[in-house]
Amino acid sequence: MLKNQIIEYTEKFVRNELGEDATGHDWFHVDRVRSNALHICKEEMSGDSFVIEMAALLHDIPDEKLNESAEKGKEKFDSFFKTIVLPDDTRNHITQIIETISYKGGKYTELATIEAKIVQDADRLDAIGAIGIARVFAYGGKKGQPIYDPSIKVRDEMTIDEYRKGKSTSIHHFYEKLLKLKDLLNTSTAIKMAESRQKMMVVFLEQFYKEWDGQDS
Repeated sequence: MLKNQIIEYTEKFVRNELGEDATGHDWFHVDRVRSNALHICKEEMSGDSFVIEMAALLHDIPDEKLNESAEKGKEKFDSFFKTIVLPDDTRNHITQIIETISYKGGKYTELATIEAKIVQDADRLDAIGAIGIARVFAYGGKKGQPIYDPSIKVRDEMTIDEYRKGKSTSIHHFYEKLLKLKDLLNTSTAIKMAESRQKMMVVFLEQFYKEWDGQDS
């Protein structure tokens, strides 16, 4: 298969797996991450665009929160690679990117390549701004979290298990993750793209608290 055929085949696979996801990790999310990643690649004039595009397309396939378990997610991911032919170094590079870019409660993971940094930036950009606001409430609702409960404390440091399963709210998620992402971006292009998105979240939260406290009249 040619590279463009592999991309098309991968698109169909991801659409089939995530097309109707209701947590904010649907095909449209994946496609936005892909588009942002390729834009960053072009602007930075750096990275292998094929590796970047493939990693962006597949980045949510093994995600444990979208599968029965981390093991099931890895099985699905590995099974997909058995259906296409890629050089070992390319396949290993794509796999390495996907295994290292996740937020995981804020635990820092050193990224080995510019391709990983670009895909991580693209994924994080889609978690902030207007789209990020919509996605956090979609995910919170699906997970059964309340919108907000002021009696719950914001968690500054968490284990991966606490991040995944600990008690929180959708509003708390802004402080536990989303507002931190801009300062964790890797490329100058992504940092510029994040500026207006960051402001959008700050304005939203200010208005949210005004309405929550009944001070917007």
